[in-house]
Formats: sequence, structure tokens, C-alpha cells
Amino acid sequence: MNKDKISIVILAAGQGSRMKSTKAKVLHSISGKPMLYHIIKSSVEISDDVTVVIAHQKESVKEQMNSYFSNITFVVQDAKNFPGTGGAMRDVRVKNEKVLVLNGDMPLITADSLKGFLDSDADIIMSIFNLVNPDGYGRVIIENTQVQKIVEQKDASADELKVTTVNAGVYAFSKSVIEKYIPLLNNDNAQKEYYLTDVIAMAKEDRLRISPLLVEEEYFKGINSKLDLAVAEEIMQNRIKSELMKSGVIMQLPQTTYIEDGVIFEGECIVENGCRITGKTLIVNSHIKAGTVIEDSIVKNSDVGPLAHLRPASFIEDTHIGNFVEVKKSSLKGVKAGHLSYIGDAQIDEGTNIGAGVITCNYDGINKHKTIIGKNVFVGSDSQLIAPITIEDDVMVAAGTTVRSGKIESGHLAVSSAKLRTIKDFYYKFFGKK
Repeated sequence: MNKDKISIVILAAGQGSRMKSTKAKVLHSISGKPMLYHIIKSSVEISDDVTVVIAHQKESVKEQMNSYFSNITFVVQDAKNFPGTGGAMRDVRVKNEKVLVLNGDMPLITADSLKGFLDSDADIIMSIFNLVNPDGYGRVIIENTQVQKIVEQKDASADELKVTTVNAGVYAFSKSVIEKYIPLLNNDNAQKEYYLTDVIAMAKEDRLRISPLLVEEEYFKGINSKLDLAVAEEIMQNRIKSELMKSGVIMQLPQTTYIEDGVIFEGECIVENGCRITGKTLIVNSHIKAGTVIEDSIVKNSDVGPLAHLRPASFIEDTHIGNFVEVKKSSLKGVKAGHLSYIGDAQIDEGTNIGAGVITCNYDGINKHKTIIGKNVFVGSDSQLIAPITIEDDVMVAAGTTVRSGKIESGHLAVSSAKLRTIKDFYYKFFGKK
């Protein structure tokens, strides 16, 4: 596709009061990324000229999008003097001859769903779909396959409110239409806003061609509430997991698992039910067992879980991580950590076994410290490793041992548990004889 054929403008200036949130609407997350991210991601697939119109929390919106994309143009809307979708277009300048206008609250749009706007040479192409309950949408009046007008619900008559063909909110204009009609918009309506839809009426008076484009509602859903956000999340999750399964990932009960945008699987992978995998995670030839949480980590040739937790910056290779094991900012290569352990800020080498109940004590209340464990180390159950500490190769740590800061040299046994003693008849003295 030639990206220089179309410019894209994304209207992302609104506050989104119906979201009941202090956060700008376009920054609410869908599958781990702000909803505006998903729209820009699809836009840059088909255009080399993408402009985002911002106003509410403009610096935060700009900063977050710049962390994902380069070469995006931002325009700040004068929302006080020129509110509304038409006002948002006043200061936009585009370079290509066709201009596609998207809304910043439509995260389910894909590049493929937008291709229909490129196939027509009409002066204006506008998206429509038919709803059983069109409440909340602008109504589209169509006669003889051409759009006659659009009426916002707040301004619609009783007869117009009965129309079920609604405006999906996406338009493609010729550049000349934008340049001619945007400066002519006025705010003579109930909301005192400048409506982009009024361009349709003016263009109609000038006998321009205005063609409707029937689109699938799933791709053009607007997000106006937390309920809408949840519905969109489910759709996005189905897409992400469907693509992963098509590429070869085995998922057991995929509807129970959450996988964020950006997670990468390679090779033969299995994901059991009830998992949560987020951030910039890479999983290669591994088995992720039920109930496991993985965040911003790398897992290669390993099995993790069930009910394990890999926190950010964990690197797991050729390793077995069992149930109720938590790993944070640690590198484990060729390690067995079967159950009930916390491993934080650690580097553990191949052949090492971490027993049940082992804890790396990495935080002293002010600073985090490193635990380094060499090859073929056996750490017995219920041991505490107080960092900073180095345990060299071929060391045994006896069960119940507290290893304090320092170094355990190769070949040594570390023992700190006290000698067992018993007190005769203490039970009966304490509880009494029955």
C-alpha cells in the first residue's frame, strides 16, 4: 500500500466525562496499551502523515504516544473558542490528497478495516452501520445510495430519531473539501459546538458526491464508559489470542487467559488456563502452567507454574519454576526452584536446586542487594540468603540455614541451625494431662 496516498487525522482532544475518571479518555488501557496507541498503530500501517489533535491532558497524551511512535504530528485544539469535532480540524494541515478522520476512542480499528475508505474517489466517504438500538449516535439520512445529511441525536427530530442507520464516526475527505468547508463551520446548534458533520450538509448543497461505507460495528466501536472499555478489552483479547494460536501457540481454555499487546511467543509454547502475561515478555519453547503471572520477562526452554509469578526483568532459561515461586529481577539458567520460594535480585547458575521455602533477603529497608549463586549449588528448604551474598559453585546449604552477607566458598557446607533439644513432658505441663 502506498502510504503517501492518504493523510490521517485522529481526534483525541476530548475529556471523556462519561468515563468517570480523571485520566484522559484516550489514555485508558486496552490490553496493556492506551487506546490511542492502538489507533495510531493501525494508522501508520497505511499512512506516512498522521496527525493527532489533542487538548485535555495534552502533555501527558503527547508524552505517552511519543514513547511508542516517531514522526507523529500533534496539533493542540483551541477547545475554549472552537469546541467540537469541527473545531478540532481548524488548525490541521495535511500533505496528502485524501484525509481520513478517525476518533481517538476507537481502539478496535485495524488497518484492514480502513481500506474501504481508499477504494472510492467520492468527495466524501463516511462510515455507517445499522443498529437495533441507535441511542447515542448521530443518524444518517441516505437516499439513492448517497448521504443526504447527518443529524446529531441532540438535534434530531422525532422522525429522524427513528432512523437506525447511524454515523460510525469515521470520514474520508478530499483535501480540497477540508480546506474549503472547515473555515465555514459555525456553532449555531444546541451544544454551541463546531460539528465536523456539518461539512456533509455544505458539501451536499454544492452537489458533491458523498458516499456511505457500511462498516462492521466491531471495528468502529466508540469507548464512552468503563463498560465499553470492558467490552472492547474482550474483543481485543480474542484477536490477540487468536493470532497467537494461528501462529502455533497451544492455549488451554484461552478465554480464561489475559495476554497483552506486545507479548511475543516463539517456537513450541503451551499456555494453560488462567494465566496473565503482560508487558514486553518473550516466551520461547516453554510451558506456562495454570494460574501463572508473567510480567516483562524472558522465558526460554523452561516450564513455569502452576501459580508462579515472574515479576519484571526476570530471565528464565532451561529452568523449572514450580508452584508458588516468585521471581523478581533475577537471572536463572538451568535451575530448579520447585515450590514456595522468593528469588529477588539474584543470579543463579546451572545445576542449582532451590529448595522449598527459600528466600533471598534482597532488601534492607533502604537498598536492594544482589544474591549470586554459582553452579551445582544445593540450597536446602527454609533457608534465608541475606544479600549481598555470593555462593560459589558446588556448595551445600543445609535446610533451615540463614546465610548472612559475605561469601560461601566452593565445596563448603553452610549450616546455621541450632542443635535440637527436647524437654521431657513439657506438653503435659503446658496443657495438662487429659
